Amino acid sequence: MHAPDPTSAFGRRELVLVAALLVAMARLAQQPGAALVASLLAVVILIAGAGILGVDVAPTRAFSALLIPAVLAGGAAAAIQLVPPGLGLVPFLAGFAFLLDRTLVLEMRLLAQAGGATDADRARVLLAAVAAAFVAFTGVAALVPGGLAEPGGSGAATPAVMTEGWVVVLAAADALVAALLGYRLATFRYGTAKDAARSAVTYAIVVAVAAGAIRAVDLPRLVGPAVLTLVFYLWDALHGTAPARRREPRFLWETILLIALAAVVIAWNLRLRS
Repeated sequence: MHAPDPTSAFGRRELVLVAALLVAMARLAQQPGAALVASLLAVVILIAGAGILGVDVAPTRAFSALLIPAVLAGGAAAAIQLVPPGLGLVPFLAGFAFLLDRTLVLEMRLLAQAGGATDADRARVLLAAVAAAFVAFTGVAALVPGGLAEPGGSGAATPAVMTEGWVVVLAAADALVAALLGYRLATFRYGTAKDAARSAVTYAIVVAVAAGAIRAVDLPRLVGPAVLTLVFYLWDALHGTAPARRREPRFLWETILLIALAAVVIAWNLRLRS
């Protein structure tokens, strides 16, 4: 494969600048507009980012390489709702721009280098995915009514009113984030998109179950997204085994167990609200 065009560096910086501006503008939006802006920004990164990766990059590879930047951008556009207006927005936007730029540089280098990714490269991609996961999980909780339990005066969390419908939305959105990031990580372990997608589903189920359980116990503020990020990381560490593992009966039983846990979490949420 040929290396990306030299002008792609300029295109990358332009993309980062535009993304930062759109994230800043997202702070002015109110629900449901904020959720729409966050979703559209993720799509913009996928579409515009494909233009800076090089014309000889296969569409499937380009898509997977842009998943972490897209999730990071969409998550930042949602999470910025938690930042008070004023100078506090500057470090948030600067941190987002830095993370997005470094992630794009990493993905572009992996696409251009011969011989595939090394263990160090995989570790860097995992680090980028974990950072994007925390930002995105925080953004989802910020947009969903009652998604973040507010701390009370005594230091305990004050449960926010949250209907069963919004619990489902919260879990589904977190599951989508985990699936997209999980798919990117799974591409390093599986030879086909189908196998990577099957692995991504397990990330989604695990995080959805954890999201429902976390909201049921009302962990305060950013503790919930942080725990979800830890769950995502631990599942990747546990699930990151040899590709032959997907043929084992245990793989199927894990999926069945996760579905059963999801049913328990749903029942738990319903009982707490009855």
